[in-house]
Amino acid sequence: MRILVWHVHGGWMDAFVRGQHQYLVPTTAARDADGLGRGGRDWPDSVVEIAPEDVADAEVDVVVLQRTEELEAAERLLGGRSVPIVFVEHNAPRVDVPNSRHPLRDRDDLVIAHVTHWNALMWDCGTTPTTVVEHGVVDPGPLYTGSLERFGVVINEPVRRGRVVGSDLLPRFASVAPVDLWGIGSERIGELGFGDRVVAQGDVPADPMHRALAERRAYVHPNRWTSLGLSLIEAMHMAMPVLVLATTDAPRTVPADAGAIATDVDELVRASRLLLEDPDEARRRGAVAREAALERYALTRFTADWDDLLDRVVSDHRTARAARRNGTTEVVLEGSAR
Repeated sequence: MRILVWHVHGGWMDAFVRGQHQYLVPTTAARDADGLGRGGRDWPDSVVEIAPEDVADAEVDVVVLQRTEELEAAERLLGGRSVPIVFVEHNAPRVDVPNSRHPLRDRDDLVIAHVTHWNALMWDCGTTPTTVVEHGVVDPGPLYTGSLERFGVVINEPVRRGRVVGSDLLPRFASVAPVDLWGIGSERIGELGFGDRVVAQGDVPADPMHRALAERRAYVHPNRWTSLGLSLIEAMHMAMPVLVLATTDAPRTVPADAGAIATDVDELVRASRLLLEDPDEARRRGAVAREAALERYALTRFTADWDDLLDRVVSDHRTARAARRNGTTEVVLEGSAR
């Protein structure tokens, strides 16, 4: 298939573009949010940059969107052509939980694909057809050494997002061992006054970051209320033991023996001290984490699930168009949940 998709969430896209399709990625001269293109990533040749003005003449089988504003942009660029649409919902709702009404609620012109079952549970999508395609990641391999008596964490915008991503909890772990923080905006962490035991490592490309992260004794995932973090899944793939807040979809992801998972932060801090003092136990728990990640979040499962969804969406769109021409009832995506 030929898929029109914007480069928004780089980690998710890194897995999505590993499928068997051609991915048309809008690209502007400014390389801004409306046209980042490949963004310098090492993606397959099937990811093709396309100027927005060329989309109208391009063959497009399906549109995959990740931001609500892309609906208008896709309609404009496609010149009003009727093309099936899947909207990927990356985020857990933040307002009026648990009665949060999705902005694309009660529509019949698209399908919402949630990335976690938690998101699907918490968003009220009304009559809009929905489904869940859980994350998959490109396996970085069992890189874990744990040679440094330090902890690692990856958080984008830790100052701006604050309590949502658990930035305020980092000093609790830093009381046991220094915490190295990677991610966009991590250099601002000093503004929170945590002292020199929470150390900003900057926004680093995936490969060198993974290798550096794997040298730390354990991975800390302090997120209170976000969708399931890809960095957590990547750390588990690397065979790192993980210290995880048991919120949103994390309990579905992290076995208790993969490190520690709890809503009691003191319990997680005690576990961090155990992992620091017992490298063999840290390696054992990291092996459990990797096994769990490979079983649930393998790239092959992810791309196969997306193939199934795209096949159904395109097939149902064709059937619905034929039904409208014939004056019969439009179909609903088979297997969808509301």
